[in-house]
Amino acid sequence: MADMTLLPVAGGVEGGGLQDGVGSKKKKTMKSLYLTFFEAASDGKTRTCKLCGKSYCLTTATGNLGKHLNNRHPGYAQLADLQGNDPTQSTISSMFARNKKPHAPIRARTQVQQPQSQAQVQVQAQAKAGAQPRAKPAVDVDYVNWLLLRWFISSSFPPCALEDSTFVDSCKYLNPSVRLWPKEKAQEITLQVFKSMKDDVKASLQHVRSRFSIALEFWTSYEQIVYMSVKCHWIDENWVSQKVLLDVCRIQYQCTGSEILRVLLTVLQEFNIGSKILACTHNNSQHAIHACHELSLELESRKLPFCYIPCAARTLGTIIEDGLKNVKTVLSKIREFILEINSNQEMMEDFKHWTEVYQEGSWKLPFDHSANWNGNYNMLDVVKKTPNAMDNTVKKFDDIFGPRDWVLSAEEKSVVNSLHSYLEPFYKTTMNLCTCKLPTLGLVFFFMDHVFELINVCHDSSHQKLFENIARDMSKTARDFTSQAYNIYTFAAAILDPRIKGELIPETLNSTSNLEDARDHFVRDYSTIFQGTGNGYSTQDSTEDGGAFSFAEEIIRKRRRVSMSTAADELTQYLAEPPAPISTDALEWWRGHSSRYPRLSLMARDFLAIQGTSLDPEELFTSKGESIHKQQYCLPLSSMQATMCIKSWMQNMKEEAT
Repeated sequence: MADMTLLPVAGGVEGGGLQDGVGSKKKKTMKSLYLTFFEAASDGKTRTCKLCGKSYCLTTATGNLGKHLNNRHPGYAQLADLQGNDPTQSTISSMFARNKKPHAPIRARTQVQQPQSQAQVQVQAQAKAGAQPRAKPAVDVDYVNWLLLRWFISSSFPPCALEDSTFVDSCKYLNPSVRLWPKEKAQEITLQVFKSMKDDVKASLQHVRSRFSIALEFWTSYEQIVYMSVKCHWIDENWVSQKVLLDVCRIQYQCTGSEILRVLLTVLQEFNIGSKILACTHNNSQHAIHACHELSLELESRKLPFCYIPCAARTLGTIIEDGLKNVKTVLSKIREFILEINSNQEMMEDFKHWTEVYQEGSWKLPFDHSANWNGNYNMLDVVKKTPNAMDNTVKKFDDIFGPRDWVLSAEEKSVVNSLHSYLEPFYKTTMNLCTCKLPTLGLVFFFMDHVFELINVCHDSSHQKLFENIARDMSKTARDFTSQAYNIYTFAAAILDPRIKGELIPETLNSTSNLEDARDHFVRDYSTIFQGTGNGYSTQDSTEDGGAFSFAEEIIRKRRRVSMSTAADELTQYLAEPPAPISTDALEWWRGHSSRYPRLSLMARDFLAIQGTSLDPEELFTSKGESIHKQQYCLPLSSMQATMCIKSWMQNMKEEAT
């Protein structure tokens, strides 16, 4: 999924600047800022970056120069401002003084030597004998500190790590001249870089001409502070899915729905996108639901469409937890066995030997023993597919070290085998969600509907009662999800996925009334070739006061009725065609068919951006999320917002560059 470029092109800002809000100052002209970091060559044909020495043609657009600075030197604008604003930090400018031309390699400098006289040879020998050792080149201390700070931000380390004694000693060992910034200075620079990059995000969002969907996530740090992240999603005019982290906000004690709403409204107002929000996907908590409900009432009072839905990934995680809750003790035994295998090379080799003897498959070691869904399913997989290898390995090491509590009874193995078969479709569903390039809401509903059909299926009659209890709890979670997620907006988002349309949409969502409501919404807001106000355009209206224009008004009304009828025909024709293959890229399909459906494609751009999950499914179901959760837990209040945001924005720029 491609992400946005944080800095806007020069042309979008030079024409008078963008306003962040009422009474705010104009943003600095980016053209002059770009050229500050480039030096024109004497030949008048090129200009060279002062930071890294890369050359560009003199006619290169300033927007491309900005992309170079944005990708290779993030934070450059803020650091340049420090030179004139804060005398105590004027030394930071030294980090920009880079060698423009590297020394030529020895081979390149080798030339044909002329014969020398004996006297010349003697003079050179004497000069070499008395010559002093050449001094080492000076180290750009501030640039080194900036690189270290970028590394700390990308690794989510707090600024105080710069003062760790072992780290300081290591830097001094590499070069005694290096003096690391104190944590106060590192914190100040981090906050100023955060402010500069945040301004660029605000400016970029003003150029977006479609509606936004937001996603809310919450976590608690080691300081017992609750944080909320707000991510923004949209589809640009090139049919590329975009996303950006807007902010990481502290939620005051008690974390009520009213407090969440207050913070969320502040973020939307700060980025000036409150009137362009179409949907919000939350983390399924009751406080988040309350906040979204109040936001919905606020927007509906302003005649703005809005919906909020629960996170499908978290719902699926809860359903899977219901399925595993009766085998927690068995999973603990299996995890102990796998931990021992992973840490004991002899035991690992013995296990691999027995899998070959009994032809129980080829396994990649070490095993995944994490506490997430992938790790839990992997442990069920080991018991089901390698029973002989596991028994023989346990027996051998029981003889060496004494009995261990790793042995599973016949009843426990039977339950694990049955549960593995029952949960296998759930595992395949989560893997599809994790590997899907663009999990549109229609595709997410398609997978969730499949899961709901499986909930009441029992694979082993001998454990019928066990699975009945599991299915009862799963069914309640599924009903709660459908009651919250299925509405007219999510119906429209589902049918606008060319792979889903009306044929693969969940039966409980696919109704005649929903279709008529979607058609009315389409005709009302997308009936003309121009987008509505929420999409960044204004519909044209030639109505004037006075009787002289009454005939013209009548013509306009007639043409609008024809236009609306044509618009309705677009939706009818689209739905009449069979769905695209499930492997089709939905955005690529719309890119190729937008000329056939000029009005409907505008609606699709808005509604396909609605998120089915509030977080990346990989973060919930695989080990990818473990490092993220550790960082979210360990960062202090003074660093959480700036570190998490800068890290996300730099990652956006890196992905855009690739």
